[in-house]
Amino acid sequence: VQLVESGGGLVQAGGSLTLSCVASGNIYKVNTMRWYRQAPGKQREVVAGLTTGGTVHYTDFVKGRFTISRDDAKNTVYLQMNSLKTEETAVYYCNADLQVSADYEYDYWGQGTQVTVST
Repeated sequence: VQLVESGGGLVQAGGSLTLSCVASGNIYKVNTMRWYRQAPGKQREVVAGLTTGGTVHYTDFVKGRFTISRDDAKNTVYLQMNSLKTEETAVYYCNADLQVSADYEYDYWGQGTQVTVST
């Protein structure tokens, strides 16, 4: 099982990016999916989360600017990021609770994708 992120890159402040994360492998069910980020010298922090039932959580700093969504048919979660700020330069990580069978659920992480917001 693996999570692979894509969509990172360089963007000017005020710009937009959309990140994608695809889960693949021996997957029985994909449960909650999340996005985290880690800026240089800082701890990793949660950005947004989305359950299978559609419950969404955003950290206060991104509310109104970021949108998390998912396509369960593709085992994919997205993060639409608008009005990006320079302080949001970070490595963005995908995280998911994945069931490999009806009885076992594990926590998986992607390798991260770099987002750089320039002035």
